Amino acid sequence: PENRGDFIHDLSISISCLYHVFISLCFVLCLWTGRGFNNLSQVSMARHTPSGRLVAVKNTNLDECTEDELYVYYLQNEVLRSRLFRHPNLLTSRLVFSSCCQLWVLSPLMSYGSADSLLRSYFPDGMSESLIAYLLYGVLRALEYLHHMGYVHRGVKASHVLLSAEGRVCLSGLQSVYSLMKDGKRMRAVFDMPQHSPSLLPWLSPELLRQDLHGYGVKSDIYSLGIVVCELVSGRVPFQDMPPTLVLQFFYLSTPVVRCCDLDTSPLQDTLKHLSER
Repeated sequence: PENRGDFIHDLSISISCLYHVFISLCFVLCLWTGRGFNNLSQVSMARHTPSGRLVAVKNTNLDECTEDELYVYYLQNEVLRSRLFRHPNLLTSRLVFSSCCQLWVLSPLMSYGSADSLLRSYFPDGMSESLIAYLLYGVLRALEYLHHMGYVHRGVKASHVLLSAEGRVCLSGLQSVYSLMKDGKRMRAVFDMPQHSPSLLPWLSPELLRQDLHGYGVKSDIYSLGIVVCELVSGRVPFQDMPPTLVLQFFYLSTPVVRCCDLDTSPLQDTLKHLSER
């Protein structure tokens, strides 16, 4: 029939509306908690009505996103690619649906928030060595899984390290992940520059920022994790006060030596070694 396309379009809209009504009956928004995705998304806490369990809900107005943000940065990584991962130390979406121009992403609630928020609220001069070791152990497990799956994270920082009420450490920020696979083969180096990289500059490795013929690999995540260690130990981010252009020039011309603080970190190193041997 001539109107078959219109019928399918109207049917898809009706199904989307019914699905939205079903979701709204199952989940009740309780509290607005912040923003994400380059301030284009609103993050709220919601309650699952049948079970009473709390979840995190992120809704994004797709009409406010550029084409690159919509297809490359957000949909491809945050929504589609993250559903490929299944690991207890990775924060992935549990449910994704759209209603009109709004995209809704539901994920487990991390009640204690990020390591960055914990630093600002409770540990302005840095965390204890045992707490840092505990957080790093969870992040290392998540990175080990991602690297084994053939992905480099490229966004490891304290604000992407989350802690649940049960004490589970989760690594978020999957919108920056990049695949090392091409034509069925794993590449040893890639050359892509992350989207919205100015906000990630202090954590990005020198080889990633140089964008030269050598490229970068999974070791760039280990450098970022080292910056996170400095961040957690001292409560401050190295190079954070430097202008972005000066940071790029500094990393391009030399290999930086990061001195996070003058504290004795040998007990922390012993703890990490003990955890790695378990």
